[in-house]
Amino acid sequence: MTALVSARGVGVRFLFDRQRRPTSKAAAAIRRGTVTEWGIRGVNLTVSPGESVALVGGNGAGKTTLLRVVAGVYVADEGSIAVGGPVASLLSVNAGLMPTLTGRENCLLLGVIAGLTRGQARAALDELKETSQLGEAFERQVSSYSQGMRARLGLGVMERLRPRLLLLDEVHQALDHEFRGELESRARSTIAAGGAVMAAGHDLEALASICERALLLERGRLCRVGPFDEVVEDYLGT
Repeated sequence: MTALVSARGVGVRFLFDRQRRPTSKAAAAIRRGTVTEWGIRGVNLTVSPGESVALVGGNGAGKTTLLRVVAGVYVADEGSIAVGGPVASLLSVNAGLMPTLTGRENCLLLGVIAGLTRGQARAALDELKETSQLGEAFERQVSSYSQGMRARLGLGVMERLRPRLLLLDEVHQALDHEFRGELESRARSTIAAGGAVMAAGHDLEALASICERALLLERGRLCRVGPFDEVVEDYLGT
């Protein structure tokens, strides 16, 4: 069975703006180029069809960075990663949305970016309007949307793509109860169809409703992989 995600020794480092005025000795060292900060490093990971994997850890542990590497938003600075597709991601409520465009225009843009032809994206707009349940707000600028409305728009596009790999990052808290249920339903149907889900966040109850396996990250390193309950117990006990 071919893995949907295969990462070997993956690392991503962040370079700081050397033009900024240093405010401490540490910042001065960074400016001189003597300090490198790694978002993640040495990550080995395999996600197979039918799996649901949670990424847990504190703020700055590397959860979002790892998801963004899998999504292709970041390029690994070391190691290698292979990802099967198609991939759909909700990596933040605002990810990919242009605030000066309407909901309709954003759906067209996101559809084309995701690989649909312009004709396919246009043909899907009425369906996306209905799926997002935004009503007349679908024709308004996204800058007027609440966080929940933006999440609904992204969820609607994701629903249309029918991905094999679904990536979620800290989106549950922006969704109302109904749409949270729809997101979880979409995740389960992706898994049932032979796809996989990777989800990160601090809402452990929400993650538990989707994921059977968990990865514990700490300071960019993968510390533990195992059944969700066991890894979370280990995480909460630290």
